Amino acid sequence: MNLSDQLSLTAKENLTKTAYIFNDEETSYRELEGAVTKFASSLKELGYEKGDHIALVVGNTPHFIIGLYGAMRLGVTVIPVNPIYTVEEMAYIMTNGDVKGVITLDVLMEKFEYLDQKVPGIQHYIVGATSPDNDLSTSPLAEKISSFEKLTKEGSLELDRPTLDEEDTAVVLYTSGTTGKPKGAMLTHKNLYSNARDVAEYLTIDANDRVVAALPMFHVFCLTVALNAPLVNGGTVLIVPKFSPEEVFRVIKEHQATIFAGVPTMYNYLLQYPDEEAKDFSSIRFCISGGASMPVALLEKFEQRFNIRLSEGYGLSESSPVTCFNPLDRPRKAGSIGRSITNVENKVVDENGEEVPVGQVGELIVRGPNVMKGYYKMPEETQATIKDGWLYTGDMARMDEDEYFYIVDRKKELILVGGYNVYPREIEEVLYGHGKVSEVAVIGVPDENLGEAIIAYVVVNDNQVTREELVDLCKEKLAKYKQPKEIVFLEELPKNTTGKILKRNLKHQLQQ
Repeated sequence: MNLSDQLSLTAKENLTKTAYIFNDEETSYRELEGAVTKFASSLKELGYEKGDHIALVVGNTPHFIIGLYGAMRLGVTVIPVNPIYTVEEMAYIMTNGDVKGVITLDVLMEKFEYLDQKVPGIQHYIVGATSPDNDLSTSPLAEKISSFEKLTKEGSLELDRPTLDEEDTAVVLYTSGTTGKPKGAMLTHKNLYSNARDVAEYLTIDANDRVVAALPMFHVFCLTVALNAPLVNGGTVLIVPKFSPEEVFRVIKEHQATIFAGVPTMYNYLLQYPDEEAKDFSSIRFCISGGASMPVALLEKFEQRFNIRLSEGYGLSESSPVTCFNPLDRPRKAGSIGRSITNVENKVVDENGEEVPVGQVGELIVRGPNVMKGYYKMPEETQATIKDGWLYTGDMARMDEDEYFYIVDRKKELILVGGYNVYPREIEEVLYGHGKVSEVAVIGVPDENLGEAIIAYVVVNDNQVTREELVDLCKEKLAKYKQPKEIVFLEELPKNTTGKILKRNLKHQLQQ
């Protein structure tokens, strides 16, 4: 089974049911299924066939869903790309990913006029309209441009579908590593389908659920949890074009959402939104956090304010992404990423790959049908990451006696102070415990005497907070070698488009 075939089955059983809502307009499963088939047949008419690569460069719009499922239905491999990437960043992915065509929006075409000069091998730009005022007939790329809407409307419902093997590559996700160029994680039809199915089962996502898609759809967290998982079981996706607390609260209330998925930064913004009357989560049955570690203090504040369960999970692009989640049938454990989800194994190992005792810190490794088949055109990196069928995540973790896992920190972010191992998250949790600290990032910097020294960057919601009181808090809660050498106040911390704090940017700023 694959996602495209599953959509056809779901649509057959739920023809008139709402598949997604965008700008308050509802689209049924019958309409979505028809649009996907027509788009796939139009791609075939343009000369696309199984194994070709097409980039999907759109935000949170129906173009993403139709483009993704339509391409997969034809056996074309999809490469989702962040629309705000620079021309240079996109050019690398398009070139490395052997892209034949691009699905995008009219408002982005000026960027592609520059990109096309760097990647002349792109044959087609399939462009969705966001405004009738955006006339592309005079574009230098006019001969390569096709209308997304025209292809979706005029395509045939009679499509001779190719046979898709579950090990065929469905999507290539380029991961922005801490060093070097992004690597393309090859996710198969089996990877994506199994993880969507298993997440839906583990979290009991069914046809009655309305899931808010406010995370970027090009990111694997949203792709699986807020898009594929509900569509597998006939649920409804509530598309939020761009995250804002005001819009999230409005969509939840007006469309009676039942599940919200976000990263910790989003929950922080929702919690601090000033309009108390608008802050209504009464229809939500639970919230999901992922993408970065959730500070315990933030989790507890959010649950108290909204009287709702907020459960943390864990995943990475290379595992499609979900491997762990706090189960819903028992109390969740604050600070834990939960237990292994259905059909997925997790364990904590030492440097020799041997499982460590309960409570001991080691590297988290993962095995299951969700693990990628490798990095595109990078066999050495693949071999270093997947060993004996196990995916080595690079995250340091521990497991308790109930088989709940806890992320201690990124292996590469470990700080060595005078020979002692210091995990930044431990210090961050202490600082988050201060009632007026809203964001924290702890990094290590070179130090002549100790090897590395600790710097804490903090954002506060009260300008009366002093450096001295934060220093005193650290002295009270942490051993001397774990205490920050310096605490720096910032207006905001650098983040990527999913809201994940970018510590490497802070290190880069220090080096300048």
